[in-house]
Amino acid sequence: MPHQDPGSTTIKALTPDTWPLFAAPVERHHGIFGGCWCTNFHPDRDDRGPGYDGNRAFKKRLVDEGVAHAALVVREGDDGEEAVAWAEYGTPAELPRLHHLKQYLAEQDLEPDYRITCLFVDKRFRQHGLVTVALQGALDLIARDGGGIVEGYPHIPGERRLSSSFLYNGTKAVYERAGFDFIRPKGMKNTVMRRSVAPSR
Repeated sequence: MPHQDPGSTTIKALTPDTWPLFAAPVERHHGIFGGCWCTNFHPDRDDRGPGYDGNRAFKKRLVDEGVAHAALVVREGDDGEEAVAWAEYGTPAELPRLHHLKQYLAEQDLEPDYRITCLFVDKRFRQHGLVTVALQGALDLIARDGGGIVEGYPHIPGERRLSSSFLYNGTKAVYERAGFDFIRPKGMKNTVMRRSVAPSR
């Protein structure tokens, strides 16, 4: 079945008001990667329960507290607005957990103002450039909030095609097109990339 064209889209910030837009595709994709609800990079806390339901409740609390952020890519669907992609971003305090963290900390040369840690596209609308749209949406929201140094941790795909499950942070080429510079490798096929974002207000 061919992927659907999402048509025109807009960017909305993840907030308590837009939580239903975010929650709908997560539920449709069974909690994303193993029911994580896009919580893997957030800090461990005592109020984080186990499994799908625990992750859902934890993510909702973080959104309500204003410490979980994402740029939601929203289209007008048959039944109203729906989110079809997003880019998760936040400060290092909000998103302290990274893959290959020990190596990252040992080689760290500065602490960024923001991190982009996860990109997701609804499986119905893949192959229509929505990863790029979501990434730019996150950069625009960061600019609105004052800008700063932004890091991303994309993958370098090898010769064998990877499932989207393994490309949770996009690819090096996507970040290069968005103006990021390669800083160093991280793990086997991951990178640290960085760019400066000027404030928009």
